[in-house]
Amino acid sequence: MGAKQGSTSGSTPGGPAGGGSADGDRRIGRRALIVGGAAAAVGTGVLARDELSRLWWRIPGVERPREDGVVDYAGARWVAASDANWRRADRPDDFGIDMVIVHVTQGSFDSAVRAFQDPGHKAAAHYIVGQDGRVTQMIRELDVAYHAGNRDYNERSVGIEHAGFVDRPQDFTDAMYAASARLTAGICARYGIPVDRKHILGHVEVPGTDHTDPGPHWDWDRYLELVRRAATSGPSKPPTKA
Repeated sequence: MGAKQGSTSGSTPGGPAGGGSADGDRRIGRRALIVGGAAAAVGTGVLARDELSRLWWRIPGVERPREDGVVDYAGARWVAASDANWRRADRPDDFGIDMVIVHVTQGSFDSAVRAFQDPGHKAAAHYIVGQDGRVTQMIRELDVAYHAGNRDYNERSVGIEHAGFVDRPQDFTDAMYAASARLTAGICARYGIPVDRKHILGHVEVPGTDHTDPGPHWDWDRYLELVRRAATSGPSKPPTKA
């Protein structure tokens, strides 16, 4: 979410450029068919088997199993986003995760949850962090969320929304910074993501985006220091039920 350039109002990214309908194409591709044919022909072959293990669930009608209520961050509450706002994947096996992207909702916590549950919104992030430090997960990290406005960045990142407005520094509370930093530290630990500004970036820094969040009042130095502190406080916990 976040403000578009030249505006402080909320927006609804969508369409192929925003990771929308083109990003949601789950039909089996030519590459999968080629790999499948090769595997059938040779009967063995580590590469073919590896590729098939990643691609079998993309065949129409086949879905990887999911357990209701499981979250990747132990401190999160699970609320499912609409299926229209993300697509199934098997990350990091099919797409490596090497970024965390910071967003600001341009609205309240509850309005962001409602937007991500709306199939017409065509966008959602994996997490929302509130001003009181609460964390809600709406999409599994396994899956690709439509949050960055760039398909490649969607596939390689975890998106975190922060409730508030880019032009209101008071919205970025101590509790929000601390909770978000712990969340980001866990994500970085799980996927071996370096804690630096090349790998933890704002929505505004995504190529092709027209958004400005998290805006000039987001304190990047403070945030990265909190992430580094959280990273040394203990190992990331495995996925658990909310």
